[in-house]
Amino acid sequence: MLDGLGFGYQPRAPFACDPKDTRGRLFEQAESPTRTAFQRDRDRIIHSTAFRRLKHKTQVFISHEGDHYRTRLTHTIEVSQIARSIARAFRLDEDLAEAIALVHDFGHTPFSHAGERALDACMKDSGGFDHNAQSLRIVTKLERRYAEFDGLNLSWETLEGLVKHNGPLADTTRAGLVHALPQPILDFNAVFPLDLQTHASLEAQAAALADDIAYDTHDIDDGLRAGILEFDALRAAPLTGGIIMEIERQYPGLERTRMIAELGRRQITMMVEDVIQETSTRLNTLRPVSADDIRNAGHAIVAFSPEMAATEKALKAFLYKSLYRHPDVMATMDTAALLVAALFDHYVAHPSAMPDDWHAGYDQLSETQKKRQVADFIAGMTDQFAIREHERLFDRKSELR
Repeated sequence: MLDGLGFGYQPRAPFACDPKDTRGRLFEQAESPTRTAFQRDRDRIIHSTAFRRLKHKTQVFISHEGDHYRTRLTHTIEVSQIARSIARAFRLDEDLAEAIALVHDFGHTPFSHAGERALDACMKDSGGFDHNAQSLRIVTKLERRYAEFDGLNLSWETLEGLVKHNGPLADTTRAGLVHALPQPILDFNAVFPLDLQTHASLEAQAAALADDIAYDTHDIDDGLRAGILEFDALRAAPLTGGIIMEIERQYPGLERTRMIAELGRRQITMMVEDVIQETSTRLNTLRPVSADDIRNAGHAIVAFSPEMAATEKALKAFLYKSLYRHPDVMATMDTAALLVAALFDHYVAHPSAMPDDWHAGYDQLSETQKKRQVADFIAGMTDQFAIREHERLFDRKSELR
């Protein structure tokens, strides 16, 4: 197998995941002579149908509202770039970090969280709906590209990162209440255990922080372009205020387009540099000598400093109030949620309205399985396809047009 040696190559850190030591795949396959296990995972993810569909799925603004707004695909590419940068700083496996970043949003429905909330409500008596669990379901069952198995047959480390990038899942007790894990995760873990009680690898943790950095920054960019956010409000917001004042000091009268780009660039740099500094401190304290030392550390190692974590939390609160809950955004998303719920009810009542391969054998399924199959079908839709289906089934133009 090729070692990937080349310009700028540095030996992998002892606490990084080593593809030579992968815990394998659910379905055993021969090693590739030209790619590591994690490179192979990344390639399978990029060539999947689910990856292509991300280009027409909403990030914040529905894609037909403007050509320059992020979609789930462009957001995913931005996350992967930041994840690789963090991974490179610590000599981690960049291919694994990239693979986890590229797959992390596979389970998102059309119309982003509005669609997810609608499907979760529709599925409340049938196991609910969770986009992270749906991502796992897609890569282990719903993608059908291989003659020998369903799914993409990704390596254990990539699946671990997908499921646990935000932390352990086995400890579900919170404030005295027990929160059940999504059934798709429990079902797959029973067949191919992912050590749900531990943290994930550093590569997965890098992808998780990269996700936060990307959408904290780029949702502001989109909000400014949409005219929903304004610089006056951002001057008083956490993190962005200081950056804006510094830009204005250096470049008085800078045009709006360049100002937006300069804010995003500096914000990403500031947040990534903070993560690298804090992670270095935590690694120096822990002194891990293996990837399992990271998993068993009991806390995240890739992290913001306490000061940045507090600032980032405050920034999210600002964005939630000023952008995500803005009346214009909410009006569109409320309409989108009603559209998704209407599709769900129609397909449950009229399964033949779905393509043949989605309703074949439908009558032999339990009621819960029927609803899960409908949820799978809808979750895979792009925004445009969901709108077209709604117009086809109900013979009227969608208000989202």
